Amino acid sequence: MERLQKVLAKAGVASRRRSEDIIADGRVRVNGMIVTEMGTKVDWEHDVIEVDGQQLKRIEEPVYIILNKPVGYVTTLRDPQGRKKVVDLVKNLPQRIYPVGRLDYDTEGLLLMTNDGELAQALTHPRFGVEKTYMVKVFGIPQPHKLKLLRDGIMLEDGPTAPAQVRLISRMDGNALLEIKIHEGRKRQVRRMCQAIGHPVMRLQRTHVGFLSLDSLKTGEYRYLTLEEITQLRKLVSKHQYSTKTQRNNPKKQGGKARSNSLVRRQV
Repeated sequence: MERLQKVLAKAGVASRRRSEDIIADGRVRVNGMIVTEMGTKVDWEHDVIEVDGQQLKRIEEPVYIILNKPVGYVTTLRDPQGRKKVVDLVKNLPQRIYPVGRLDYDTEGLLLMTNDGELAQALTHPRFGVEKTYMVKVFGIPQPHKLKLLRDGIMLEDGPTAPAQVRLISRMDGNALLEIKIHEGRKRQVRRMCQAIGHPVMRLQRTHVGFLSLDSLKTGEYRYLTLEEITQLRKLVSKHQYSTKTQRNNPKKQGGKARSNSLVRRQV
């Protein structure tokens, strides 16, 4: 017996967090009865589970792909405004996959997609600290003290951001290209960070998630992760899970000197 939201995530319906919303919205039936209670236990072998009237089927093999998301696509599975969706770019796949995290409509770059709800949950939860790298073109050229605000953490309307790695890559026509690395995943976070220091974003591209990079992948194209990359991704998540548990069990160490980041990154 497993919790219903976990089964939905395993089936590739959505991440576990999003699956909880789907359950709360009354879109799930178990043996013909609508279920809205979180933590309901089900037996996938014997129970009939339906989402939006469609019966769940076991996905025999997990799928992991990297998509180079173009500007002008949303990462939601449904869009009331009828805009183009990233799932339309991979609609020929036999499995039902969904985005890991999100990139907003005007943002391009690396987007992981999978039917592995457990891994998606780990990669998007901020406590696991999986780093995301962005190339950011901003209006104007930020002064050093403004870049320091981003590095130290800046106050936004939903609270202060965690410290970020920020460096000025180049200047062009009175504007600047920045590289920003964060491990949080708030809505439009990088855009709001830059807006907060008075330098709105002109163009935003995500180039890395952890060690994964776009490499030579063209806009709108996707590729499958290699077995080596999948294994390394799972190790990365496991390492952060262990690190988080260690910090909780050793509170005295949390105030100590931060260890250097040991993630392996490819160059673009």
